[in-house]
Amino acid sequence: MIKSKATRRAKIKDRIRSKIQGTAEMPRLCVFRSNKAIYVQLIDDTKGATILSGSSAGMDKGTKSEIAREVGKAIAEKATANGIQSVKFDRNGYLYHGRVKNLAEGAREGGLKF
Repeated sequence: MIKSKATRRAKIKDRIRSKIQGTAEMPRLCVFRSNKAIYVQLIDDTKGATILSGSSAGMDKGTKSEIAREVGKAIAEKATANGIQSVKFDRNGYLYHGRVKNLAEGAREGGLKF
């Protein structure tokens, strides 16, 4: 039986989310990737609230992968300014490849620990 991309991603996403829970001290860094932009949030699952967010909206110099790395660095700067040093990385069902990987590497360069 052939599964659609969305069905496959939803199954992977559920498997990941069953293992990862963000807290106020160590929030979940959740990535959403669209065709035009990449979005990232720091989420406290105990309260069900978003602590910080960032996106590539408005950034247009460089390739999508380079922009994703810059978004990672930007969210790391915001997080360290708010006293967050470590996070749990939630790739949201996407493969750890390309833009998702570049965002994670940018966040690590910015000072976040996974």
